[in-house]
Amino acid sequence: MTETGKSSALILGACLFFGLSSLGYLLGSSAIKFKEYERTVTVKGLSEKEYEADIVIWPIQFTEASNNLEQLYLSIEGSTEKIASFLTRNGIKQQEISFATPSITDKSAQQYGGQAKAEFRYTAIQIVTVYSKNIKSVRHIMSLLSVLGKQGIVFTSDNYQSQPEYLFTRLNEVKPEMIEEATKKAREVAEKFASDSKSVLGKIKKAAQGQFSINARDKNNPHIKRVRVVSTVAYYLSD
Repeated sequence: MTETGKSSALILGACLFFGLSSLGYLLGSSAIKFKEYERTVTVKGLSEKEYEADIVIWPIQFTEASNNLEQLYLSIEGSTEKIASFLTRNGIKQQEISFATPSITDKSAQQYGGQAKAEFRYTAIQIVTVYSKNIKSVRHIMSLLSVLGKQGIVFTSDNYQSQPEYLFTRLNEVKPEMIEEATKKAREVAEKFASDSKSVLGKIKKAAQGQFSINARDKNNPHIKRVRVVSTVAYYLSD
């Protein structure tokens, strides 16, 4: 091989060496930076607020009994009229009151051998329902229902169907504010974590909004609703 050929080979080898070395450095540096870029922290932020319900559904359930079917229906009508009159006198609008079809049970058709004969052959359950946005007024009237009890109306309130239901329908109005609060609290937690770990908090990698839940504040205040949502946010970290 001539001197010129040797020199060319040496130069080519040197170029390949430095090229490969540079490439290796760049690839290694990129890998380190990529690894650092993938450092993340995932945090949760809670927003919880209390609101008053805006609709109440109040089923007023009462019972009647008789051995005469015609008389039973007359008793149901009389009690229903008393209840409707009582409600309207106390501020409930007529259009807020509805009446279900009475449920009649014939005890004689359910008699089995050995069972004692029922005192009344027919029993009936009737429900008068109040659907109103005037929560305060309806709750006040609930406390006055004993007035009708003294007139001989037998109310039933120990079953699920007769329990008042309170609805909160303004969720879409409060959603933006609560999501903003939950996200803000999540960032506060992430910033504290970054500070403790001597890191710098970066941009959001991904975020997920949890389901909104609406529950009564407690069993004694079902008209006050506790609304809550949890946001989960992942942030990038860097040194």
